[in-house]
Amino acid sequence: MLTLDDAADELEHRHMQELGDRLIAKSVFYNLNDGERSLTHGQKSGKILLMGEDPRLPKMPAAPTLTDFFKYRFALGPLQHLLQSAKLAQKNGLDEKIVLACLLHDIAVAGFIRADHGYWGAQLIEPYVDEEVSWAIRMHQSLRFYPDESVGYEYPQAYLDMFGADYQLPEYIQKDYERARNHKWYMSARMICLNDLYSFDPSVVVTVDEFEDVIGRHFKQPKEGLGNDNTPASHMWRTIMRPANAL
Repeated sequence: MLTLDDAADELEHRHMQELGDRLIAKSVFYNLNDGERSLTHGQKSGKILLMGEDPRLPKMPAAPTLTDFFKYRFALGPLQHLLQSAKLAQKNGLDEKIVLACLLHDIAVAGFIRADHGYWGAQLIEPYVDEEVSWAIRMHQSLRFYPDESVGYEYPQAYLDMFGADYQLPEYIQKDYERARNHKWYMSARMICLNDLYSFDPSVVVTVDEFEDVIGRHFKQPKEGLGNDNTPASHMWRTIMRPANAL
């Protein structure tokens, strides 16, 4: 019979991934995605934990830019979604700030977290963009669920397919929609929804380099590099850079 300590150690080892002479610890949040509340650190494994650069990922420059995150960290599917949405906004003749908002509207999905992605994404970029851009990204999370006939925006068929016809919006989404309806930047957030492609064309490849000028004019790149500067969002960029850090 295993003691409780032995059972805990065995569970811990099952959740550890070996990488040469390093062990990769999985956070509680990671395990919650699998319906578990275990916390694995591997202190009794005889190996040290991975900290710093992760050899499985492309190496980031010493002072990473927004473009570097697009190239070396963001998931390819969501990445093309962002690029194609921004390209559509550009084609539709929208202001450059709205093009940037479309380029970044799902940045949390592409590089950080899916749940409440509008709120996380806005927080991630808030120190570096005009307030209108971060506000629009935050509020597109609620507006995308509400049609607006004045601009030809309908409830997405993709949401019916993904969530079902009987999906009920949580109260905080409803309240944010009500707050956004009469806001001076309502239409900025609505334009994100209108240019939000719910399926990107795999035959079309858009690169982030095509938006170099837009990013240069409207994203305040810190000279130290994202994650190395001292803002309320720096820790989020560091987490994207080094997602397997044990602590």
